[in-house]
Formats: sequence, structure tokens, C-alpha cells
Amino acid sequence: MGTPEVAICGIGAVTGYGWGRERLWEGLLSGKPAATLVGGYGVDRTESAWLARVPDGGDPGDGTSRFSRAVRAAAREAIGDAEGRGWRPGARVGVLHAVVGGDIDEWQQFLTVDRGHRRVRDFPAMMSSTPVSNIMREFGFHGPALNVSAMCASGNAGLLTAKSWLDQGIADDVVVVATDLSLSPEIVEHFVRLGVAVTDAPPLSACRPFQEGSRGFGMGEASVALVLSRRASRPYTEVLGGAVSHDAHHAVSIDPQPSRLFGCFREALADAGVEPGRVRYLNAHGPGTAQCSRAETAVLDELLPPAARVYSVKPLTGHCQGAAAAVEIAVAALGYDGGVLPAPPVLGGGHRQLLRGPVRVEGGVTVKSSLGMGGHNTVVVLAPPSSRPVDD
Repeated sequence: MGTPEVAICGIGAVTGYGWGRERLWEGLLSGKPAATLVGGYGVDRTESAWLARVPDGGDPGDGTSRFSRAVRAAAREAIGDAEGRGWRPGARVGVLHAVVGGDIDEWQQFLTVDRGHRRVRDFPAMMSSTPVSNIMREFGFHGPALNVSAMCASGNAGLLTAKSWLDQGIADDVVVVATDLSLSPEIVEHFVRLGVAVTDAPPLSACRPFQEGSRGFGMGEASVALVLSRRASRPYTEVLGGAVSHDAHHAVSIDPQPSRLFGCFREALADAGVEPGRVRYLNAHGPGTAQCSRAETAVLDELLPPAARVYSVKPLTGHCQGAAAAVEIAVAALGYDGGVLPAPPVLGGGHRQLLRGPVRVEGGVTVKSSLGMGGHNTVVVLAPPSSRPVDD
């Protein structure tokens, strides 16, 4: 009997659709973007912007900011979900937080409103390590605990780091949380000025991955948690392998000769023991920018089989930055479980392998790519759960 694959057995989500995994799933199946028009943006703060912003909510006991409440709500939901699917924590449960900017709201409050003055007992809430420590303390976990940051590829990088902990015996189970609630007017403005974010048009009109006429991505927020284990009786999806690399080319742009990206795909498939011809779905980074579309289209055309289908949910969820990959991994996992891939509607022409709205899942391997600004390449290989017995 072989060792069971590492699998995702619990999911928790806080997104622009609302608080909870079911809100995310229902929103995706509706085909309607999570973004709404939000006031107070633009250079003079008098404009409205299309943003998939996490609404107020959560438990006030989890902190004063949306960030702190979202992290703990997502983790709590994922852990409860995993336990409902047959998971029981081992002796060494690790927690890994994929995060880029941290609690932006808390730092802005501290620097601009509090003027650097705050009660000593409230000061630790701003530290990037505090959310991880709070989860460890709430559940009595004693495994490894740390943060991972790789810009927009952070969720993939976090998942692969967690898998390495399990493969090396450093932890028995790992809770991966990826969080980005950073849509302050200042940050949104700079992504617009970089020429990649679009806030002046509805998402399905502006963000068209693998289609003509795409202007870039709409921006989103999320906190998503995933429980990884080999010991759950009803997992969502198996994590077969993956790879991480870096272009070492530019602080923002993708290398126009995407050899490192191609190499990352090949290494991920080799690590997973999967031939390229077995890939059924490419769950793409797909932000709708010209550079990313060009690079991932080349992978689709030159490496993956003609039968593979590609989709990106960023037109629906928004680009959730440091949490983007985790949102999209959760979508693939929920798709295997529910038998439907909630691909967004396509408004015009597109790549011949592009999914055009929700479709029935036909099984097979999913390759999840995520590219981080600055040259981060990450690829994760997922598959439906197998029927192999789970060790006690």
C-alpha cells in the first residue's frame, strides 16, 4: 500500500462575495463578478472604482481590522470543514500564512490617525507574525509557523512550502492561509498607474484573460485557508507536486523569453509524476494583462495537449494579489468536489481552448499557475481524490 498523497481536506474563504466558502461558490456559479462600485478613489478621492472588496463583518473578538477578522474566520472555517470531512489533527500541526503587505488598515490607522501612539497591548496586532500566532494559540497547534511572501504567487508558494513540510516529516498537517486586504485608495492608484489594474469599467468588460480587448485586471481582496493532510477520509483534491522559480529579469515585467516559466511547468509536472499530455485543465494566473496572456498562451500552445482547457476566475473574484492563488486553488478543489468548474462567461472571441462559462468537470489533472510581480513563477499540480485507503 503506497503512502496517500497530500490532499486539501478543508477550505475556508472570505472574499468580495462575502464571508464564507459558500458565498464564494454561489457567487462564482452566478457568473456575476464580486466587484461593486466603491467611492473615495482616484487621484482626488472623488471617483468610484470597480473593486471586489471584502465587506465589513467577522467576529469583533478577532481584532479591530477586517484583515485580522478575515484571517481567523477563514482558518476557523477551513479547520471546521476539514474535521467534518474526517480529518483529525496530528501531534504537529503547522500554520503557514501567505501574505504580502500585511494589515494595511491597521498600519494606516497607527501612522496617520494614532500618530504612532497606541496602547502597548494593542501594538502586536500590527506585526505580520501575530495572525499565525493567534491561530496556533486558538487551536493549540505546536508545529512550525511562519509567513511566506512571493507577491501574487504567494498562495502557490505557501501551498508548496506546506507540502514540503509534510513530505519531509516536519509537520503532520498544515493549515495554509493566504490573505490580502489591501485595497486602500493609495495602493489601487499605484496599480492603475502601473498600467495593469482597471477600475473604471465593469470587470467582465475590462478583464478578459485569453481574449482580445482585455485591458488588465480588476482588483480584489480575500483571505482563504486550506487544510493539507494525508489523513482525511474525504479530501477535495490531491496535491501531486509543483515547482517554484524566478525570472531574475525585471522588478515588474515578465521575461519576454519565458524559458523560466516553461521550465517551472516542466519541473512541476515531473515532480508530480505527470506527463504533459495528461493535463486536462490549466487554472491560469490569467490576470488579463498582455504580458501574462502572452506567456501563458505560449505554455498552453507549446507544452500542454490540445484537449486541455484553460480558465481564469479573476474576472469574477478580482485579482486578490497575495491571496489570488489560494482563491483559485480553492475554486479548483471545490470544482472537483461539486462536479462543476465555474469559469466566467466569455463576452467575445478567445483562445480555442478557453472555457466559456461553467462546465461539468471531467476529471483529470489540473495545473495551477501563478506568477508574481518581479519574476516569481509557481506551478501546482492537482488531481481528483483517489480511492486509495488513508492511513490511521
